[in-house]
Amino acid sequence: MRYCYHRTYMGSVRRLSRRSLLVSALAATRLAGQTGKGAQFPAESRRYEDPATELTVFRLTDPSYTSLLPAAYNRAIARNDGWMVYSCDRTGSQQIFRMDLKTAQIRQLTDVEGLDPASVTLTPDNRSVCFFAGRTLLVMAVGNLRERQIYTVAEGWERLPGLSVGPDGTHATFCESRGGGSRLRMVSLGQGMASTVVEAPFAMADPIARPMRAQILYRQGEEALWLVNSDGQQNRKLKVAPGGIRQADWAPDGKTLLYLNIPEDRRELSAIREHTPDSNTDKLVAKTSQFASFHFNHDTSVFVGASRNVGSPYVLLMLRVTRRELTLCEHKASRAELVAPRFSPDSQRVYFQSDRHGKPAIYDMHLEKLVEKTDEG
Repeated sequence: MRYCYHRTYMGSVRRLSRRSLLVSALAATRLAGQTGKGAQFPAESRRYEDPATELTVFRLTDPSYTSLLPAAYNRAIARNDGWMVYSCDRTGSQQIFRMDLKTAQIRQLTDVEGLDPASVTLTPDNRSVCFFAGRTLLVMAVGNLRERQIYTVAEGWERLPGLSVGPDGTHATFCESRGGGSRLRMVSLGQGMASTVVEAPFAMADPIARPMRAQILYRQGEEALWLVNSDGQQNRKLKVAPGGIRQADWAPDGKTLLYLNIPEDRRELSAIREHTPDSNTDKLVAKTSQFASFHFNHDTSVFVGASRNVGSPYVLLMLRVTRRELTLCEHKASRAELVAPRFSPDSQRVYFQSDRHGKPAIYDMHLEKLVEKTDEG
């Protein structure tokens, strides 16, 4: 594989008159001064050559404020790879923003209180964004920014981490707790009708609907993964490998579940494993150089991970067939779990987070010469 340099987001340099420069500067000042839903902001992306690999890295957001991608299992990037959603506190509180990935220009989408950045997700048709603000679940149309309140957590209950929208875009799933127990809730995005799928005597979290099946995965901390039918039947604990479960998500075809296993003996290497619920089998995909977070491309042939090795704080690619790792760049995040790398839908870019330059910012690398393009799904 060859390393390569990539094009910048900025367009070609054009010769401008003094008057044009003045007008442009005034327009940029007005844009920067706007806040609130619909406000637009100029591009703030910067490129640099990584010290370890000399590959080009793009820092997409300004590290003087906190910018965060949604949970790794949620949709952040439109299927055509033209834009993405993320949250940022540049206006004083966390709000959802839309970034054009060709121009890096930014538009504010929300003006709400109590936004949960991890709950943000695009619906499968890319037309809406679903998220929790405080105790309220909302859906917002990306085109006209109109919001609808879908559901509010009932008094006496508290929302637990995690929100996802199923592959058909009709329902959202999340968890709530009361006392020592919890319940898995499913809400229709169209009519807002809510139902309880299953209850448990422990705190459930991070429910993810299974593609092509009427089932929902949820987790019991880092201890266990559970699978239940959407009608509440056949609730069962999956027989995965011993050790901690750092991260888990469905393969796009829904046949298998890929997860990051942390061995009970912490001197052992963390590993990517694959579980097949239908046959109740579990196998090793590859041991890693201490990945703290990971993601996979659309056909699960390539993985990207963030190493928690203090001496080698890298973002790495791993090929499934060879189990070999390739260093992309340094992440130098204060916590490797923060990095949360992910592929674009076509596998041609990888996005990640780091606070290496200040507050958490979003970074991007182009992979056209390193990873084959995949069906965007």
